[in-house]
Amino acid sequence: MAGPSDRSPQRVPPVRTCVGCRQRAAKSSLLRLVVAGNVIVPDPAARLPGRGVYLHPSRECLELAQRRRALVRALRVSGPLDTTGLETARDWA
Repeated sequence: MAGPSDRSPQRVPPVRTCVGCRQRAAKSSLLRLVVAGNVIVPDPAARLPGRGVYLHPSRECLELAQRRRALVRALRVSGPLDTTGLETARDWA
């Protein structure tokens, strides 16, 4: 009789949802964004404090998230946020 210790545990990678396209993907394939003051900054190491959102590292998902105002809503902040640093970041494909 096979017990629970006989089975090798399979690690399932953490899954997050892209706020741009709303597709679920492995956390490692998404870029985390956080708010620092009134500026959205990339957090590739996922170590900055505060509420974060995940986004595919593509301009299409960034533009879609901005058009839907998903970044402001998901980060739970009021007022406009500065995304100029994101648009020039080298993390985008």
